[in-house]
Amino acid sequence: MSLDSKIPQGEMDKKWTDYKGHVKLVNPANKRKLEVIVVGTGLAGASAAAALGELGYKVKAFCFQDSPRRAHSIAAQGGINAAKNYQNDGDSVFRLFYDTVKGGDYRAREANVHRLAEVSAAIIDQCVAQGVPFAREYGGLLSNRSFGGTQVQRTFYAAGQTGQQLLLGAYSALERQVALGNVTQYSRHEMLDVVMIDGKTRGIIARDLVSGKLERHFGHAVLLCTGGYGNVFYLSTNAMGSNVTAAWKAHKKGAFFGNPCFTQIHPTCIPVSGDHQSKLTLMSESLRNDGRIWVPKAKDDKRKAVDIPEEERDYYLERRYPAFGNLVPRDVASRAAKERCDEGYGVGTTKMAVYLDFADAIKRYGKIEAGKQGNHSPDDATVISLGKAVVEEKYGNLFEMYEKITGENPYEMPMRIYPAVHYTMGGLWVDYELQTTVPGLYALGEANFSDHGANRLGASALMQGLADGYFVIPYTLGNYLADEIATKSIPITHPAFEETERAVSERINKLMSIQGNQTVESFHKRLGKIMWDKCGMARNAKGLQEAITEIQQLKKEFWSDVKIPGEINEMNPELDKAGRVADFIELGELMCLDALNRNESCGGHFREESQTEDGEAKRDDANYSYVAAWEYKNESDWQLVKEPLNFEIVKPTQRSYK
Repeated sequence: MSLDSKIPQGEMDKKWTDYKGHVKLVNPANKRKLEVIVVGTGLAGASAAAALGELGYKVKAFCFQDSPRRAHSIAAQGGINAAKNYQNDGDSVFRLFYDTVKGGDYRAREANVHRLAEVSAAIIDQCVAQGVPFAREYGGLLSNRSFGGTQVQRTFYAAGQTGQQLLLGAYSALERQVALGNVTQYSRHEMLDVVMIDGKTRGIIARDLVSGKLERHFGHAVLLCTGGYGNVFYLSTNAMGSNVTAAWKAHKKGAFFGNPCFTQIHPTCIPVSGDHQSKLTLMSESLRNDGRIWVPKAKDDKRKAVDIPEEERDYYLERRYPAFGNLVPRDVASRAAKERCDEGYGVGTTKMAVYLDFADAIKRYGKIEAGKQGNHSPDDATVISLGKAVVEEKYGNLFEMYEKITGENPYEMPMRIYPAVHYTMGGLWVDYELQTTVPGLYALGEANFSDHGANRLGASALMQGLADGYFVIPYTLGNYLADEIATKSIPITHPAFEETERAVSERINKLMSIQGNQTVESFHKRLGKIMWDKCGMARNAKGLQEAITEIQQLKKEFWSDVKIPGEINEMNPELDKAGRVADFIELGELMCLDALNRNESCGGHFREESQTEDGEAKRDDANYSYVAAWEYKNESDWQLVKEPLNFEIVKPTQRSYK
C-alpha cells in the first residue's frame, strides 16, 4: 500500500490554521457517546486524556505504573523549547521550525515540524496556568537557557527537573477529569494487543499486572502514548519498565513502523561502571550551557583533572565547532566524544569518558556576584564560594545526583561523561493527524516517528509530547470520530475480543511453559550488547548483517530456553518482562534491517561507509530522502514502504555547526 500523509494544501504557515478551520467537529452531546482509550500516561498520554476528558469524551487511561506520576517523562531534566522570544535574541516560530528540521538532519516531515513550532508558545501558557514553577528572571519574566543545535535561548526549565514539574501539571489536569468522571484510570495495567473489527481499531486487551487477569476494553479509537524503545539496548537512560510492547503489538496488527534505526545517543551520561548496572543516568544537556567539555592533549594522561594545566587540555568541541562550541547537537557531540576516546584520549578507569568541567563557570559567576556586592577585586576563595552558590541554584539537583552515583564532588572535580542511548526518533508511522496506518489507532509523543527526523534537538521531547496531547489530537481525533457517532459501543463479548484475548493468553502460556535454564535478564543483556556494538553509535554493513543473524539465533534460544518463575494468575514481574524482551528481540532485528537498508549517515544513524573527510555524517539526499515505513508481513519478514520527503522551505544542505 502507498502512504497518505494527509498534509494539508496551502502555505506552510497556514496549513494548521486552515486544517482547524475545515476539520469535522463532534457536538458536545455526541462526544459523551464516544469512548477513547489512551495507553500511557506520560506527558503525551496525560495531556491527551485530560484534554479529551475536558471536551466531554468518555476516556479510559491505562498505565503499567502504580500511578501516572511514575511515567518516564518525569526523568526529563533540562527543559522544554518554545518560540516565545522572551530574550529578544531573534527567535521566532520560523527559527524553531528551521532549527528542528536542520537538527534532525533533514529527515523529518516539514508540515508536522512547523505545526509543532506554532503550538509551542501555547504550551508554556498552558503550563504556567497549571502552576508549573518555571524558573524566572529577576524581573519576573520566565527564564530561558541555551540547548544544543540552536543559537538562541528558547528552553524553559524548572531547575534540573522540568519533566517532573510538567508531568505534575498534566497529572493534576488528568486527575481533575478522573474526579469529574470523564476519565477512568487503570493503573498497573499493560496493553498486550489491539482489537480490530471490520478493519478499524475497536479496543485493547490489557493485563491486570496485580492479579494477572486479562481484560477486554472497547474504544471507538485507541491512542498509543507509550514512549520510546531505547531499552532495546538494555543499558539506556530510560526507566527499567520502558518498553516497545504496545507499539509492537500495533505494528504486528498492521501499523507501519517508521525509521526504527533512528536512535538518539545522548552525549552527557554518567559512564558505565561495571556489569552490575541495569540502567544509565543522564546529566542534563543544560549543563553544556556552562560546562566545558575537554580531554587531555596527551594520550593516557594519568594525572587528576585539576592537575592538568589549561594549555594541556583539548576543548575539542570548541576547537572543531567554533560557531556552536559545547552546544552542538547531540549526535555531533556524541560522535566527537567517541572519536576522542577511540583515539586514546579518554579519561577515568575505563578510558571511555571525557570531562565536563564547571571551574570556569564558577569563577565567572563568582566575579559577577562579587561585583554586585561592590567587591571588584575579590580573592579566589570568595569568587569560588559565590560562584558555587549560583551554579547550585541553577543545577543543584543534577550535581547532587552525580555525587550520589559517583561519590565525587562535581563542584571540585570535573564530571566524567560518555554518550548513551537516550531517545528514539523512530516509532509508529503516523500521518499529519497522528493516525497510524490502522484506522482509529493513533500514536503520540515519542511513540510516533513524526517530528525529529534523524536526531532530536534537546528539550524538544517535552514540547512534542504536550503539543500532541493538548493541541493536536483534540482536533485531529474529532475528524475521525465525527464519522463514528452512529457506532454504538461494541460489547466485549464480540468474537474479535474473544479471539484476540485467546491469542494473548496462548502466548503467555507458551512463555510460561518453556521452563528453560536462562533468565529473561540474561537474554536482554545479550540483545543489548549486540545492538550497542553493531547498531549503536557507529554502524557498518558487515556488523549489521552479523547482528541480524545473531538476533535471529538469540530469538530461537529465547523461545526454547528462557526460564520464568511464578504463575500466570498472580503478580509476576518476570513474566511481564519476558513479554517485553521477546518484543525487543523482534524490534532489534528490524532496527538492524532498517540501518542496513539506509546506506547513508544522517543524525544519530552513522554509517561508517558514508562520512566526510573530517569524519562528519554524510547524507545521500538523492537516494534516501524518505521516511522508511516498514510493514510487518511475517516472522523476520518486512516490506519497506517509502514516504518521500519534500522540502519546500528548509532546503537540505550539509549540516555545519562550525
